Amino acid sequence: MEMHVNGRQHALPARPHVNLLDYLRGLGLTGAKEGCAEGECGACAVLVARPTADGGGATWTALNSCLPASVALAGQEVVTAEGLGSPQALHPVQREMAERGGSQCGYCTPGFVCSMAAEFYRADRTPVDEGQEPSEEHGPNGFDLHALSGNLCRCTGYRPIRDAAYALGEPAAGDPLAGRCAAPAPRPVVTDASDDSGRYVRPASLTEVLDLLAGDPTAVPVAGATDHGVEVNLRGRRDRLVVGIDRLAELRGLEVGDDAVEIGAALTLTEVEERLAGRVPLLDALVPQFASRLIRNAATLGGNLGTASPIGDAAPVLLALDASLVLAHADGEREVALADYFTGYRETVRRPGELIRAVRVPLPTASMTAFHKIAKRRFDDISSVAVAFALDLGPTDGGAPVVRRARVGLGGVAAVPLRALATEQALEGRPWTEETVEHAARVLRGEGTPLSDQRASADYRSAMLGNALRRLWAESHEPGPTTRSGGAGR
Repeated sequence: MEMHVNGRQHALPARPHVNLLDYLRGLGLTGAKEGCAEGECGACAVLVARPTADGGGATWTALNSCLPASVALAGQEVVTAEGLGSPQALHPVQREMAERGGSQCGYCTPGFVCSMAAEFYRADRTPVDEGQEPSEEHGPNGFDLHALSGNLCRCTGYRPIRDAAYALGEPAAGDPLAGRCAAPAPRPVVTDASDDSGRYVRPASLTEVLDLLAGDPTAVPVAGATDHGVEVNLRGRRDRLVVGIDRLAELRGLEVGDDAVEIGAALTLTEVEERLAGRVPLLDALVPQFASRLIRNAATLGGNLGTASPIGDAAPVLLALDASLVLAHADGEREVALADYFTGYRETVRRPGELIRAVRVPLPTASMTAFHKIAKRRFDDISSVAVAFALDLGPTDGGAPVVRRARVGLGGVAAVPLRALATEQALEGRPWTEETVEHAARVLRGEGTPLSDQRASADYRSAMLGNALRRLWAESHEPGPTTRSGGAGR
């Protein structure tokens, strides 16, 4: 096994639980640092060549190297901060960071540089037209600050870092990393690596994966490793058999039909956002609030639902969308409504050997949708409460529109993500008026069984449920689109 790092081939030892960060540092590439070991700080960010949607080219994607196993990137191309430039020939990102004071203690700088470089090379980054004002989170050069949402600066050097990002121009003619994007990204390599700590296998097909899972009930399927990698790093988890499924073609499709959208379980959140291109507005509201760009570049819907966490952000949105899951087994497939999927704390109806193959979202989606995430930070934080709304309003004979159909998904207020069934019933068939909303908001406050913990008290969680519906009412009377998203503390 080998890995292409900074333009050179390096042997890859068969050590299934050594993460990419430790492997790179073992090569002497010590720019990437371990700051948190759970994908929250970005000090370990590196660039990986990933395929474009059509497969004909590559895109430089920033990833947290502390989370994936190094053997999961066998045969892949990785660039670290050292590979971008040198003291004698700085990369444009490195030069702007140096000249504008973006590097203070320097611990986080290589990670910032790699995340900035991924945005620097983004194919559709375009400067703002002359005379137009850039948005709050986009620079005049088209730089999207969300690219840095997963990078933390403990020296509070954000302003000069932003200045450096906004000063970047276009890649120069002959830039080797820009030119690399014209050729396809490396294909996944069939892998089988083992030592005394366990075994990592990347099979060639879904059939082989399902056979492995059926033959060993302890086998753990892993895609982006944004959850599994934390367990390995912080809790010493060592599985006897890990099965890599993140690059399986059968799990990476996206089909838009007349009646439904089918999303492959191993597509990353970033890929889902790009390929849906606004077809499901409620998912568009979810994605910017789901962790950080570094995490979204690896995390998948299948993984988020597979962990069955009661505070996973995808579940409330998909519950409001009436989504279902396609579960695959060596003996065949079945479809399960997401509302029937969760059975207890981190427990589901999935049988041993079953794998989430795809998520199906019925079309058309509701006319009024919103996702309200209440958390302590605006971005890159875990929800205290998450509420997703999908309402269809029908016309009346001169009065207020009637709520023909209501779906409300909740996270963080029970042992499982759940539908607010009583609230839905309080809304359906009633006029969309302040009186209806007030009644339903009181009902919504009583949904679930919220607990008090370090993120929020039970009373606060209940209050936020009711306020979320009141906010939806207020927003529905503001000019602009009917799909909304809510940030932290709202």
